[in-house]
Amino acid sequence: MAGLKEGDQFPDNVVFSYASTLNLIHAFVYIPYTPESADITSCGIPQNYNASKEWADKKVVLFAVPGAFTPGCSVRHLPGYIQALQELKGKSVDIVAVLAYNDAFVMSAWGKANGIKDEILFLSDPETKFSKSIGWTLGERTARYAIVIDHGKIVYAEKEPGRDVTVSLALFGSFLGSNTRRLGLQRWECDLCAGNFLVWR
Repeated sequence: MAGLKEGDQFPDNVVFSYASTLNLIHAFVYIPYTPESADITSCGIPQNYNASKEWADKKVVLFAVPGAFTPGCSVRHLPGYIQALQELKGKSVDIVAVLAYNDAFVMSAWGKANGIKDEILFLSDPETKFSKSIGWTLGERTARYAIVIDHGKIVYAEKEPGRDVTVSLALFGSFLGSNTRRLGLQRWECDLCAGNFLVWR
């Protein structure tokens, strides 16, 4: 599969799950934040996260990284989204989610290590099934990509061609330049290595 593109519908039956995925097309793993499991050394209980259902009537920014706790993702990629979170939320973005191939326990710990509760969903893509289904992997890991979903419709989907966050400025700039007027978007810049963010205005 050649990946998602603008105008596509977000795939059906995308469920992130820690349990067996034999009966699921895609499975995402998610551990919700709870006060009882706030400590990074505590373990929450993984559960299914049905992205297709949960995101059907929402505006969502989903970004994927090759791995939790890795230098590029922890130092350059995730912090930019954390810094932009309130601005994104203030511009009608309902959900911001990060996806990686790590298991749900690692993703949960990564969120806690960065002081995040459920303001950003830390989702796992076991065996990179979802990422493989759209052709966006980096070896056995999830590739670095971003997808913007508006009520089930893909309005932006791009993958970094290499391992670095070096072309995000061009990718987002191209998207905003060609679609800003139609979507009612304006550019909101945030230094993310060489990249920018987008928000709804």
